Amino acid sequence: MNSLASCIFCKIVKGEIPCMKLLETESVLAFMDIGPIAKGHCLIIPKYHAEKLTDLPEDQMKDILPACKKIATATRADNFNLLQNNGRAAHQVVDHVHFHIIPKPSDAGDKEGLVIGWPTQKDLSKDEISKIFEELKSRL
Repeated sequence: MNSLASCIFCKIVKGEIPCMKLLETESVLAFMDIGPIAKGHCLIIPKYHAEKLTDLPEDQMKDILPACKKIATATRADNFNLLQNNGRAAHQVVDHVHFHIIPKPSDAGDKEGLVIGWPTQKDLSKDEISKIFEELKSRL
């Protein structure tokens, strides 16, 4: 777990580590990913240090999706993924909320961009899904 002092993204926000800055607002910074999985792979981060999306105060979220949209539009990619991971089991490597814009060329197949499977939980019945729905709804 990264502490605030050792967080690579916080160091980028503070200017201690250089980045290829694309966009900056009062609360958000967007820059090129230095370990891209596609041409044009970019990161959008809140300047506020929070490990997971659920840790990020709502007042720090207002610029995130508009920045993602601007960056995605600037890539001119017809196809792209907007990815945000939370926790090691979900493939989060840097313990600071961040969003990936990953262009996916139509002809790339598994050679460029995000490659995923979609393991549909076919053994969940409608009744089980309905029960989960009711539990989630009660927590909102």
